[in-house]
Amino acid sequence: MSGLTGRVALVTGASQGIGRACALALAAEGATVALAARNEANLAAVRAEIVAAGGRAEAFALDIANEDSIRACAKTVLEQMGTVSILVNNAGITRDGLVLRMKRADWDDVLTTNLTGAFLLTQALLSAMLKNRWGRIINLTSVVGRTGQAGQVNYAASKAAMIGMTRSLAREVASRGITVNAVAPGYIETPMTAVLNEAQRAAMMTTIPLGRPGTDAEIAHAVAFLASEGAGYVTGHVLDVNGGMYMGG
Repeated sequence: MSGLTGRVALVTGASQGIGRACALALAAEGATVALAARNEANLAAVRAEIVAAGGRAEAFALDIANEDSIRACAKTVLEQMGTVSILVNNAGITRDGLVLRMKRADWDDVLTTNLTGAFLLTQALLSAMLKNRWGRIINLTSVVGRTGQAGQVNYAASKAAMIGMTRSLAREVASRGITVNAVAPGYIETPMTAVLNEAQRAAMMTTIPLGRPGTDAEIAHAVAFLASEGAGYVTGHVLDVNGGMYMGG
């Protein structure tokens, strides 16, 4: 397919999991993909995978928790790729724990990485989209940003805040042809969820009407849709991809 031919997409956390799947999906649609993450070896592997399939991609080192790294990465990508028209803010971490035991550093690290990092990178790349009067910003939030989750007040807060950021920015930039949306995954089998034991997995399955975990490719399909021309009239929306865990408005 070639629906995104001529577009440049930057995907954070592209070295594994959902980020890798998003990069592959966007490349399959014809986009040139800037792969950004800390693990440069994994990025090189993802780039090789895209190139082997006939796509185009370049790898860029990025520590989304470091403002200097964010600014440097954005500058380098714009210099090498000319522009960025699609931004997928995917990179994120967890530091789970009950409130009474949660260290301030665990709160700060999650908010800095998941929320502030996405804000700063968006800010650094927005001018290019405004200039071109076309853009797609897609933020990866989470079902727990909708429902809350015991033991994840920091993670849930960061993801709920990302929903607010998505809707506010959508209002700011709509007149320039830029859409801003979010995808809220449910329980997806990724390296982040691989730490759960069998009892935790079984308990999670009872909350999913479809009765199975999702895949990173299913999230990537949602992201690719929101990046497409066909989603040009969708903005400020949170697309839930969670097997029915949450069915709110």
